[in-house]
Amino acid sequence: MTIATSTKLKINWVNTLFFAALHIGALFALLPSNFSWNAVGVGLLLYWITGGLGITLGFHRLVTHRSFQTPKWLEYLLVLFGTLACQGGPIEWVGTHRIHHLHSDTEQDPHDSNKGFWWSHMGWLIYHAPAHAEVPRFTKDIADDPVYQFLQKYFILVQVALGLLLLAIGGWPMVVWGIFVRIVWVYHCTWLVNSATHKFGYRTHESGDRSTNCWWVALLVFGEGWHNNHHAFQYSARHGLEWWEIDMTWMTIQLLQVLGLATNVKLADKKS
Repeated sequence: MTIATSTKLKINWVNTLFFAALHIGALFALLPSNFSWNAVGVGLLLYWITGGLGITLGFHRLVTHRSFQTPKWLEYLLVLFGTLACQGGPIEWVGTHRIHHLHSDTEQDPHDSNKGFWWSHMGWLIYHAPAHAEVPRFTKDIADDPVYQFLQKYFILVQVALGLLLLAIGGWPMVVWGIFVRIVWVYHCTWLVNSATHKFGYRTHESGDRSTNCWWVALLVFGEGWHNNHHAFQYSARHGLEWWEIDMTWMTIQLLQVLGLATNVKLADKKS
């Protein structure tokens, strides 16, 4: 079965206006009255929690590729962290990413890098993508889970709840840095995996697409920049396969192993 495609996609105005509002909100960080080191610190902490533990460790390596297993409570916690990155609900995120891997850099890839850097970075998000209709077919393992269903349906309300908590703790500066700046920063860092790591860097493996290993993206997204390695060995919990390819998420998985919280860890067989 193939995914229907069209060269005349309609703009998704909900997404477009939402992204615009978040970017405008982030600009309020430029006002001196909205700066405090505590607010910046909270923003950085939430960058790691939502982007590192949530998206990279939870949504991607744990749920999308099942490269390791955790107790269910920890899986749900990591998925909650990923939901707080505000990149859509977990079911949609996982399904879209699985579709990307199946059709990487072809017309059926939602963020086909052959259409240019802008398209693969964020252009594809402001249109109604035909691939969205295929998400249920790619997420049968999680679609009936009530926790995933709740987070998929209420991911905006979960973000609002976090914003209200930050407002109560540190006022408007905490909201600006902990919500707007942090979300926009994590957005663009995550999107670089779709754009920059299909354009810049080196290729170690023949993966059948344009994926590359890009060191600076790897630093920004906790090891996800070793993207050519990942496309060659999608099941592997470790993406930085050489000693110089720093992979903070792999180090986190190793720590979870020591604590007995990560099992059935899958690794690449570089000889295959």
